[in-house]
Amino acid sequence: MWYDVSFIIIIPGILIALFAQIKLSSTYSKYKKILSASGFTGYDAARKILDANGLTDVPVVRQDTGSLSDFYNPKNRTVSLSPDVYSTASIASIGIAAHECGHAIQHKEGYALMRIRNAIVPIVNIATNISWILMIAGVIFPLFDLTLIGIVFFASTVIFQLVTLPVETNASRRALAAITDLGIVSEEEHIGARKVLSAAALTYVAGLLMAILQLLRIIAIFGRRN
Repeated sequence: MWYDVSFIIIIPGILIALFAQIKLSSTYSKYKKILSASGFTGYDAARKILDANGLTDVPVVRQDTGSLSDFYNPKNRTVSLSPDVYSTASIASIGIAAHECGHAIQHKEGYALMRIRNAIVPIVNIATNISWILMIAGVIFPLFDLTLIGIVFFASTVIFQLVTLPVETNASRRALAAITDLGIVSEEEHIGARKVLSAAALTYVAGLLMAILQLLRIIAIFGRRN
């Protein structure tokens, strides 16, 4: 069932996702070796951006996880940075740290799409898990309506990705504006930070495309069997 001709549908998504990961890895590797003239580490940049936006109560913590695992947690309002980003004064570190601060600023301002994404996360997680049960049960019994409901539930992943992409790109725009306005990077260094964040954004584009293609493949598989 999972290895039929419909697999062709998701091949473009797999290739683009692979390209996006390679692009991000190579861009990050390049700019994490280039130190900023200001000497700001990721922590320093994050702290300066947050303070300048009235977010002095938002902590910036070192998260002992792998590379590029940085995130902003809206539940406890904390910016968590991976070890390299937290302590290294590189263009890549500044860009990534600033991006996470962009999310903190979105949260403070009540950015609508971020509120929507945060609200649907638990719904999407549950719906995605249930969708497989419904689709398979619909084929076994067979009950087409059950399969259809499962497909609709799985479609929530596409909705999540559709919301996530503009949230991430908006955070990057805020980040790039902040590091320039606050004098954290020079004009030339700004270009490098933008390249890092653009490469990261490409992974979200790939994620959206992959979600759409997976949905199309599921429709093809279960639709044919029903």
